[in-house]
Amino acid sequence: MIVVDTGAMVALLDASEDHHTALKDLFEESPDSWILPWAILPEVDYLVTTHLGLKAHETFLADLADGAFTVEWGRDEDLVAARRIHTRYRSLRLGLVDAVVIATAERLAADAIATLDLRHFSAVAIKGNPRLLPRDR
Repeated sequence: MIVVDTGAMVALLDASEDHHTALKDLFEESPDSWILPWAILPEVDYLVTTHLGLKAHETFLADLADGAFTVEWGRDEDLVAARRIHTRYRSLRLGLVDAVVIATAERLAADAIATLDLRHFSAVAIKGNPRLLPRDR
C-alpha cells in the first residue's frame, strides 16, 4: 500500500515534472496499491487546475469519479493523530495535509508514502517506517 502526498500526485499527472516518469512507473506497477488521503484532493485539484489546465483537471476529476484512484476518506482518529504529529514536529511547520498523510499511512500500516517532500517526510519518525517513494525505490 502506497499513501500518496500532493506533490507526488501532481507529478504523476504532469508529464513535464522531473519525477513524472518514476512516479508513473510506480503507479503502473500497482495502481490498486495507491491510496489518496482525502486531505490532498483540494490541493491536487487547485494545482492541476492552475498549473496543468482545464483538460488535465477534467481528466483528474473523471479518473476520481471512475475509481482510477482509491480515496481514503479518513477517520476522526486521523485528525487526532495529525494534531499529535503537528505538535511533536512543530518546528517543521507541517500543515494539515502532510500531517493527515502521515497519520493515514500510520493507521493503514502503509508500505510506502509517495512524496517529493523529503524535507518534511524524512524528518518525521513515521510508525511502521514506510519507504518514501520514489527516493527509496
